[in-house]
Amino acid sequence: MENTDIQRVAVLGAGSMGHGIAEVAAIAGYDVALRDVEEEYVDDGLDNIEWSLDKLEEKRRIEESADEVFGRVDGYTDLQAAVGDADLVVEAIPERLDLKKETFAEVDEYAPDHAILASNTSGLSITDMAASTDRPEQVVGTHYFNPPLRMDLVEVVQGERTSSETVEAMHDYVESVGKTPIDVKKDVHGFVVNNVLVPFMSEAAWMLDEGECTVEAADSAMVYDRGYPMGPFELNDYSGIDIAYEFLDASGYDVPPSIEGKFEHETLGRKTGSGFYEYEDGEGPTYEPGDRAGFDTLRIEARMINEAARLIGNDVATAEDIDVGVRLGGRFPLGTCRVGDKIGLDAVLSKLEALHEATGNARYEPAEYLVELVESGRTGEEAGEGFYDYTGEWPYQFLNLELDDEGVLSIEFDRTERLNALSDEMFAEIDRALADANPEEVSCVVFSGAGDRAFSAGVDVTGFMSKEPTEIMDVEESIERVYDFDRPTIAAIDGFCLGGAFELMLACDIRIATENSTFGNPEIDLGLIPGGGSTQRLTRLVGEPRAKELIFRGNHFPAEQAADWGIINRAVPEGEFDDTVEEFVDDLSSGPKTALKVAKQVINEGQDASLKSGLKMESQGFGLLTTTDDMIEGVVAFREDREPDFES
Repeated sequence: MENTDIQRVAVLGAGSMGHGIAEVAAIAGYDVALRDVEEEYVDDGLDNIEWSLDKLEEKRRIEESADEVFGRVDGYTDLQAAVGDADLVVEAIPERLDLKKETFAEVDEYAPDHAILASNTSGLSITDMAASTDRPEQVVGTHYFNPPLRMDLVEVVQGERTSSETVEAMHDYVESVGKTPIDVKKDVHGFVVNNVLVPFMSEAAWMLDEGECTVEAADSAMVYDRGYPMGPFELNDYSGIDIAYEFLDASGYDVPPSIEGKFEHETLGRKTGSGFYEYEDGEGPTYEPGDRAGFDTLRIEARMINEAARLIGNDVATAEDIDVGVRLGGRFPLGTCRVGDKIGLDAVLSKLEALHEATGNARYEPAEYLVELVESGRTGEEAGEGFYDYTGEWPYQFLNLELDDEGVLSIEFDRTERLNALSDEMFAEIDRALADANPEEVSCVVFSGAGDRAFSAGVDVTGFMSKEPTEIMDVEESIERVYDFDRPTIAAIDGFCLGGAFELMLACDIRIATENSTFGNPEIDLGLIPGGGSTQRLTRLVGEPRAKELIFRGNHFPAEQAADWGIINRAVPEGEFDDTVEEFVDDLSSGPKTALKVAKQVINEGQDASLKSGLKMESQGFGLLTTTDDMIEGVVAFREDREPDFES
């Protein structure tokens, strides 16, 4: 290609996906041409973008004004005019291969030679589309998830002749618009997420048809036992039963009678008012926690894990990309490969083999890669290796870790699909990150949240419903590790900081927030009390009356109040936030490690002691520090009127 720099984007199709993709590009600063075949469709798409941008501006979710962003979007009905100066063309037209091929052939004629041609198809062949052009190496799949504005995932799909330069350019572009790309290395039907997600819905339907469960039992078990955001039948209704039917049919799989029957009768879920649940004359999903007893969750998860293994074995995707895909695209609480490693791949294989032997059905045939893993002893987390290797660097899924040259350990919560809500797995990762941190290398720790909306919206309560009380108590142990960590800890808060995240913040030594951050202990509204130390630490900070007010009422409160009440150290304007955090980090990372460690211990332990005992601890700590090289360096630096250079 002559040029992979993208400045102007043309989006073909002004429907819900098309105008959403166009809006995402415009927000990121690109000039956008939105094209459809009728002026009416174009106008509707532009109206939807304008309305959405106004809402985003009201909520302060965009940096520019809505008018400035909208000014970068133009509407067209003429194809040549829309794509004539485009660097990237994204088609988002109806899912018909013949129509897409015809469109790509026309675009190939009008678009500049260097332009990349991308399809938003959810599963049709990129290779077939590329064959209708004279630039197959520049044709790629970019499967956005609905709605594009809110969903973070884009599957970047390689056709048989897609060049590595095109793939690299599209990864860069997807990241530039604030989305997360995963690499689909082979042009298989359904790509990655749908191949793992559809068995979640279809296997439950087979179990229903075989009399193994009720709709409510399946949904209740997968939500309340396994932590999924929706049950399989609820998800079928939400996404449209026709979607599952058409995917299974196009893939050559047998379709469960319950899905086929609803497809034929056009009772397709929410959009038709009736599906597995009733929406017009009923209340929608009716399952409750008590419905889950006896349901075989492993049968569903074994199918999903097997499909993931098949994708890896066929070199379609890596375990990491599959897990990112199902988390961001399916909102799953944990990546499917990590689920397999936690269950044990030997147990998964045994389940599949038993089902295959009993039914002879090909959908239970174990993937060769799964068999290979088990036969080689790589059965999962307990064995030290499965889809992931647990003997080296831990495969963190929800934390981004970085240790810089100054010893600053940055721990970023990265579960943006759920506002960084803390799951048991996340608490385990926090615990591991601090346990594995070498105090000799770390000067301080900074906790923050990925995305632009939340430090963390609290504990993902649904995921804890299947836990034993003793397991839930591990949350407090993780927060205690933060509180007791040898080095100073900073909570850098931008956005929501609620529930368990509020308690984790209280366990940090320094707490800095943007003025638009929101705090609270809303557990009382769930029939709970804080379980990570808030009843004790908050009381020590603000006193009994205020602590009871915040905990009893469960209200959210702003950063200004948090600062006034001494809950946080600073509440600063967003434009000053990074610099303020950096000032604290610079002071702590360049300070004397031993003195900071002792100061932290004396302050923390002194709160539980009498004043006399606390003063004695302080005196002992002071005496200890007078023997250190750091103290000598501090005194010499003071006399020489220079900054000290502490070693320890």
